[in-house]
Amino acid sequence: MTATHPALRHDWTIPEALAIHDQPLFELVDRARGIHRARHPEGKVQLCTLLSVKTGGCPEDCAYCPQSSHHSTGQKSEKMLDVDDVLGAAARAKDAGATRFCMGAAWREVKDGPAFDRVVDMVKGVKSMGLEACVTLGMLDEGQAARLKAAGLDAYNHNLDTGRDAYKSIITTRTYDDRLATLRNVRKAGITVCSGGIIGMGESNEDRVAMLVELARLEPHPESVPVNALVRVPGTPLAELPPVTGVELVRMVATARIMMPASRVRLSAGRAELPEEAQLLCLYAGANSIFYGDKLLTTPNPGPNEDAALLARAGLVAEPPRL
Repeated sequence: MTATHPALRHDWTIPEALAIHDQPLFELVDRARGIHRARHPEGKVQLCTLLSVKTGGCPEDCAYCPQSSHHSTGQKSEKMLDVDDVLGAAARAKDAGATRFCMGAAWREVKDGPAFDRVVDMVKGVKSMGLEACVTLGMLDEGQAARLKAAGLDAYNHNLDTGRDAYKSIITTRTYDDRLATLRNVRKAGITVCSGGIIGMGESNEDRVAMLVELARLEPHPESVPVNALVRVPGTPLAELPPVTGVELVRMVATARIMMPASRVRLSAGRAELPEEAQLLCLYAGANSIFYGDKLLTTPNPGPNEDAALLARAGLVAEPPRL
């Protein structure tokens, strides 16, 4: 393989990843850009819309999350949406240009029964529209993953959030290995894996790249790697942390692109606080997927008109769904 089209590796170490992340910014971006152009269609970006189908009341204690029942954020527990309402939202997302529709439920884990049956029907309906279907429902077992696959699910999102050492200070109600077990169940069912994390939660650069190392050691790599910047929500334990800078996000996007060359790297939560130039540099450095729509579950996101203008200025167009 050439330097710009390296073989996929699954044996990355944290010191290697840290050396990539910490190199001079322009060298890092140039390297990531070369790999991106060798591996991915020029000028194409995947547009994904994310809808919360069951909001609030989650028993997990994730320190960043306004939907946790452990935090006083003013977010109330809401009943699960009806299938028709979700499919209406999916149709509007498609009309606005999205090619993947993601549905999230604030659950610790999937439980068999009417609520899960409803999610299965949502997946079938989204697929019938010609959209890629993705869900994020917490932990799930092999049988549940197989049922989602049978319904036509394309992708399952389950983030690692941060590196293994930092994880303990962010979440106590489930373990890092619980998360990895869910990813194995997803992969075994033949569903593509969407897994990334959040920066800006008080972690070190070593913690950040440790998360990327965990993901890059998976065989195969996750098909999609979301890179989120913490959205500081009042009432959560992390609300007073300083904001993530654009350069920090660019470094993570570029490092992810270098370590997982064939994966989509998704610019995710936290974009609403970033200047346009930082978002464009992330796209230049290897991000080729964004969440598209004015809300991500319960946190703000740039509106579709803003994003359409951003992509037009960059000369980027929506990638068609891979069905």
